[in-house]
Amino acid sequence: MKKTVIFMMAAILAIGCGGSKKANFSEDLEAEEELDAYRDSTIYGFCTDKSTGDILQIITDAGDTLNINVANARENGDIKGGYNKGDEMAVVANGDSTIALLVINKTALLGNWVMPNPIDGSSETGISIRRGGSVESIDQNAIIYKSWRIYNGKLQITATREDGVDVDETFIYSIKRITPDSLVIQDAEETFEYSRQIEVVEEELGIELDNGDDDFMM
Repeated sequence: MKKTVIFMMAAILAIGCGGSKKANFSEDLEAEEELDAYRDSTIYGFCTDKSTGDILQIITDAGDTLNINVANARENGDIKGGYNKGDEMAVVANGDSTIALLVINKTALLGNWVMPNPIDGSSETGISIRRGGSVESIDQNAIIYKSWRIYNGKLQITATREDGVDVDETFIYSIKRITPDSLVIQDAEETFEYSRQIEVVEEELGIELDNGDDDFMM
């Protein structure tokens, strides 16, 4: 009888341990999937003079040279800002980095972007996006912009509101369009349409503007 009881207890413990391992595995898998969602899969680099209309060649920040097919991205309207030799690029690609899903020209993002003041329209307000991830507000007293970056194909801007509480907020936008004179971004609730202050960009940032669209430009 004692042997039977001991055997049953051992079986219960074995089942319990197995269930615990299974639960832990499931939790680890969920944690890994959640981490993947936050892991930046974007390829960063600079456009070379070997790029063509369908092939974007970039030298990555890691020093690799990649030839990425952008034909599908172009057809889907997912090349934001075109590309020229020397432009800093951010590319979301397929698993082996041969086909672009989304192409963002980070150089084309630089500059002062303004829109009519949403309160009364009597003045312009906006944002100044600068090299190295720095960013400033333009005639926006209620918010202090701190930094910007491209992360997983989204524009992320970190800012603090001037309400006495020093807490950073991160605003995430999808980039809908970048042209030499316009920037359209969208968050979960609103779409923001900006115009470029051309004279300020050329003088202060030294950017040579092109009147082309989202096609490849040499």
